[in-house]
Order: sequence, then structure tokens, then C-alpha cells
Amino acid sequence: MSSLSEYALRMTRLSARLFGEVARPTDSKSMKVVKLFSEQPLAKKKETYDWYPNHNTYFGLMGTLRFLGLCSGSKYRCVFKAETTEMADTEYKGKDSKPEYLEEMLPKYTT
Repeated sequence: MSSLSEYALRMTRLSARLFGEVARPTDSKSMKVVKLFSEQPLAKKKETYDWYPNHNTYFGLMGTLRFLGLCSGSKYRCVFKAETTEMADTEYKGKDSKPEYLEEMLPKYTT
């Protein structure tokens, strides 16, 4: 006599199909495919579509900084005037020339 009736076998297969499990016993190669298709698609994963920063937000923030006068320079090279002048006043008082790292940060104007 069989361990499960035909009705019980059909119900177990139906419940496996309903809950996303494998309906019939399969080998390991087929289980790899089942596992691959049961995962979330690559385009829906947060790591994929959230990889790059939100450029529109950064563009708006940079425009606001330029409008307020906190940012100067061509393109997106930003020099925060208050911070650089404060650093120059506190650290390098009495020196005639600007420090090298400040000269690299400031935009170069050719005359």
C-alpha cells in the first residue's frame, strides 16, 4: 500500500505551486535554476538602481551655493570663501604668501 493517496499527492503538489516551492522532486542543477529565478530581478535591487548619487539634487544645491556667493569658480570646483579665509587668518598670520594647498583649491585666473 502506498504511503500517500493520489489525492494527498495532488494536494501537496498544489500547495507547493501555490507557495512558490518546487512541485516535484528535482536534481541539483534544476534547483540552481529555480533558486536563480526565485530571487529578485537585478533591476529591482536597491544596490543597482541606487548606485549613483542623485545628480539633480547636487546640481540644485550647487546652484543655490553659487547664488548665495558661498561657491565660486568655473564648473563645479567649489571654494568655500568663509572657510578658506578663516583658515588663512588663523593658521598663517604674518606670512606673505598663501599656503600651497589653498592655491591649489582657488581657481586660477590668468591675466
